[in-house]
Amino acid sequence: MASLIESCWLYLITHFSDFQLACLGSFFLHESIFFLSGIPFIYLERAGWLKKYKIQMKNNTPASQEKCIIRLLLYHFGVNLPVMLASYPVFRHMGMQSSLPFPSWNVILTQITFYFILEDFIFYWGHRILHTKWLYKHVHSVHHEYATPFGLTSEYAHPAEILFLGFATIIGPAITGPHLLTLWLWMVLRVLETVEAHCGYHFPWSLSNFLPLYGGADFHDYHHRLLYTKSGNYSSTFTYMDWVFGTDKGYRKLQALKNAGVENGGKQM
Repeated sequence: MASLIESCWLYLITHFSDFQLACLGSFFLHESIFFLSGIPFIYLERAGWLKKYKIQMKNNTPASQEKCIIRLLLYHFGVNLPVMLASYPVFRHMGMQSSLPFPSWNVILTQITFYFILEDFIFYWGHRILHTKWLYKHVHSVHHEYATPFGLTSEYAHPAEILFLGFATIIGPAITGPHLLTLWLWMVLRVLETVEAHCGYHFPWSLSNFLPLYGGADFHDYHHRLLYTKSGNYSSTFTYMDWVFGTDKGYRKLQALKNAGVENGGKQM
C-alpha cells in the first residue's frame, strides 16, 4: 500500500510543479472532498431517509439548497482559490515541500494534532467575536441563514468570515511549513469534520458518541437553533473551550434534561 501511494505521488511531483500541486491541487482536493461528502445529506433530507436520526424535523427547500450551492461556488472560486494562490509564497518560505520520501507518521500526526489544537483555540475566539451584535448583523448572520443546517452550509458564509475564520485553519500549516501530504491530510480531516458538524444528523456511529470532547452535529446544531445572543457552543472540532469558558451551559442543561427524560421513560416501562 505504501509503495502504491509513493508511486502515485511520484507521478504527481514529476508531472506537476509545486505551485500547481499546492494551489490548484489543493483546491481540487478541497472541492472534491467537500461536495462529495456534503451533497449526500441534501438527498437524505429530500428523500426522508434515515429520518429518525435527523436532529431537526424541519427541512430546507430545494430552492434554498440550490442557492447554497451556487453561492458556495462563487465563494470558493472568488475567495478560497485566490487565498490559496496568495498564501503559496508563505508556505514555501516556511519550508513546505512535496518531494519524497514522506515524513514519518509520527511527524505527520504530531503536526496535525497541533493544527487541531491551534485551530480550536483561534476558531473559538473568532467565532465568539462574530456573535457580537454588529459583526453578527453585518457578517455572521449570512452563515446563520440556515437555522436547519445541512453538510454544505458548513462553508456558506460572508466572504469576510471566510477570511476571518479561514485564518484559523491555515495558520498551523503556515507556521510549520509541512510536507504537502500532511497539508492535504489536514485539509481532508478538517473538511470532513465541518461537514459532519453541519450535516443535521446524529447517527449511532457519529464520532461524538465515541470520541471524548468531540463536538459533532448535535453540539453544533444547537448553536444554529438559538438566537445569536444566547447560542453558545462556539467551538470548532473539540468542545473544551466552551467547557472552560462556560459557553456550553445551555446545551449541557438540555442534554441533562433529555437524559433524565429517557431514564424516566425507561423506568415507567
